[in-house]
Amino acid sequence: MSENMSFEEMLEDSLVTIHNGEVVEGTVIGVKDNEIILNIGYKADGILTKNEYSNNTDVDLTAEVKPGDTLKVKVLKVNDGEGQVLLTYKRLLQDKINKRFEEAFENNEILTGKVVAVLKGGLSVAYEEGRVFIPASLVSDIYEKDLTKYADQNIEFVLTEVNPHKRRIIGDRKQLIVSQKKKMKEELMAKIEVGMMIEGTVKNLTDFGAFIDLGGADGLLHISEMSWGRVEDPKKLFKVGDKVNVMIKDIAENKIALTLKLEGNNPWKNAAEKYQVGTLIKGKVARMTDFGAFVELEEGIDALLHVSQISIDHVEKPSDVLNVGQEITAKIVDFNEETKKISLSIKAVEIENKKADTASAGDAASSGDNAQTEDSVQTENVEEKVEE
Repeated sequence: MSENMSFEEMLEDSLVTIHNGEVVEGTVIGVKDNEIILNIGYKADGILTKNEYSNNTDVDLTAEVKPGDTLKVKVLKVNDGEGQVLLTYKRLLQDKINKRFEEAFENNEILTGKVVAVLKGGLSVAYEEGRVFIPASLVSDIYEKDLTKYADQNIEFVLTEVNPHKRRIIGDRKQLIVSQKKKMKEELMAKIEVGMMIEGTVKNLTDFGAFIDLGGADGLLHISEMSWGRVEDPKKLFKVGDKVNVMIKDIAENKIALTLKLEGNNPWKNAAEKYQVGTLIKGKVARMTDFGAFVELEEGIDALLHVSQISIDHVEKPSDVLNVGQEITAKIVDFNEETKKISLSIKAVEIENKKADTASAGDAASSGDNAQTEDSVQTENVEEKVEE
């Protein structure tokens, strides 16, 4: 070093030379509410504003750093017009996260981030120091009108577009769900078989049945398979979210048919013993047609009471003399186990009752005649004695 150099020249020579865009390390020498002052080994101190430190407008700089701390920062402007060096910390982190995003995109890596905002068109997800936008159409494999349920949730996604220059970091959650469901369905289809009992969750209800989520695929529980009895409305039996144990009735390609009509709860199992022809039985009128009334003997077993068998008297329509819910007593006049059909007759009961009444009346009349004959004999004997 030349002996003729002034102190200013020596000081100038000891300082580093910096350029816009350069990454430097500085030591914090002061912290204010809106800026951090750093010694970066340059002739001027570096200024790191609150806005260039973080995207979080509520950040407290005095709580984040203290004098003596070191920070790696990026030079925005060597001279901001006032002789100070303008620095950025958040953009350096953004450069780092952009590189991370590019690597994840190239490797189709699954990332996990927290939903920090629910926007009109999708979700804003925080990943480390970066932000990823997931369009509404890529949030799920089904249409979801309301995305607020994802607020503050941690979700997985992959990146489909990484363009830092346009600030376009696009994520996709849908393809992960589709892939996962496909895998689960393959696993489910490999293990289920006809006749197997399985637990599921009611996913959707329609007029014709219920769709049950079996954990990988949906099965249909048709309204006719919900009970041995008659079901008018599936919504009266189930609600979405209910857990149900069902039996696999049939598997046809990717369609799974379910049933709750099991052999163990089949009311026809001992029906031949309980409903023999000639048996008097009580039942409740379940529904009516012009040709007769269907009477529920028990859940799952209905019998037909034909209009001609309702009464000894002529009946035009069942509804003229019967009401739904009315309890009746009738005789079983036909039982067909193969076709599961039972025929009833109130008329037969009335005829038998009438015969019984007629027989009782005849017996009473006969008893009356005999009593009158005995009285006559007694009267004649008395008269004979009087004459004597």
